[in-house]
Amino acid sequence: MVSLPILALAAASFGIGTTEFVIMGLLPDVARSLGVSVPGAGYLVSGYAMGVVVGAPLVAMATARLPRKTALLALMAIFIAGNVGCALAPGYWLLMAARVLTAFAHGAFFGIGAVVASTLVPRHQRTQAVALVFSGLTIANILGVPLGTALGQAAGWRSTFVAVVAIGVVAWLAILRYVPGGMPGSKGGLLSEFRVLGRWPVLLPMLVSTLCSVSLFSVFTYIAPLLEHVSGLTPQAVTGALLVFGVGLTLGNFAGGRLADRGAMATIVGSLLAVVAVLVLFVFTAPAAVPAVATLGVWGALAFALVSPLQLWVVDSATDAPNLASTLNQGAFNLGNALGAWVGGVAINAGVGYGELPWIGAGFALLALAFVVTARSGARRAELACETGQ
Repeated sequence: MVSLPILALAAASFGIGTTEFVIMGLLPDVARSLGVSVPGAGYLVSGYAMGVVVGAPLVAMATARLPRKTALLALMAIFIAGNVGCALAPGYWLLMAARVLTAFAHGAFFGIGAVVASTLVPRHQRTQAVALVFSGLTIANILGVPLGTALGQAAGWRSTFVAVVAIGVVAWLAILRYVPGGMPGSKGGLLSEFRVLGRWPVLLPMLVSTLCSVSLFSVFTYIAPLLEHVSGLTPQAVTGALLVFGVGLTLGNFAGGRLADRGAMATIVGSLLAVVAVLVLFVFTAPAAVPAVATLGVWGALAFALVSPLQLWVVDSATDAPNLASTLNQGAFNLGNALGAWVGGVAINAGVGYGELPWIGAGFALLALAFVVTARSGARRAELACETGQ
């Protein structure tokens, strides 16, 4: 099932994941270099996330009629240009603009890349193919982010973005060489595609994607202070704990793809049930270092087991507009990132302790599960009605 075209897409995914998350480890260096506060530099993270949310529909419309390979190459060109801008930006606001430009490529690339990957393999391996594309994102958290952070601390933060540009160029060449052409873009009108996206069966999986992301980031955004103040880990040990989390993300991504090819909805339901259980467990394991880190790894695996089946659920629900729907689902994930961080922050300001945040994450996962169960029940009723009618 592993093929050079899919590996080319995964390489691009690795570059995108690295540039998205590596800024977090470089915030103090960026702040000192540009003369801003660390919280001010932190807005570069928010700016990227909102760039994905806003850029996803705009770029989806701009690339809708392009052949899929052409669209992927164009998006990687935007990615390369954005990171060149980050490396050269003389001031804070130009760096912010370059980050937002880079983010514009994010949603559409993963959206179109997921559709392309699913067409390159037999039907029973589609979710695994999508998971392999997203594996670049998870491996970036294990390799790209720590190596990029170390490079930036040793040679200056701009050197990290130069390295990301090099990754982008390699990925662009790999896509040019290995991804087959001949996959046309949309032939219908954009208005008709947006009408498809207005249907509840298409919006529902996007809503579930958003809720799953809120569940994750309402806790994970504040995982460092949780591990330090509740679990008693040192800052150095927190780095190791995050590595465990990244390994969990990667393993869960592959496992979710494999299981979903046998039963996508069953995988989503089972993963959400497990996420709820593990987050409730996290409340009780958080005060002890070793159980807390172990729980963190399991949680990461379960949370990312949902990504590829949710992405394919959206694509299958919008057969008349798969590129657009798949791209907008990336916006839904990132909207959940932003909302989750906000919800967690509001809770902390209201007096909720770091160790109690997993209750909030479990609540949003339970809400997502309720929507999924409702969707499954509706589908079964429709099937029974068709059989009865026959």
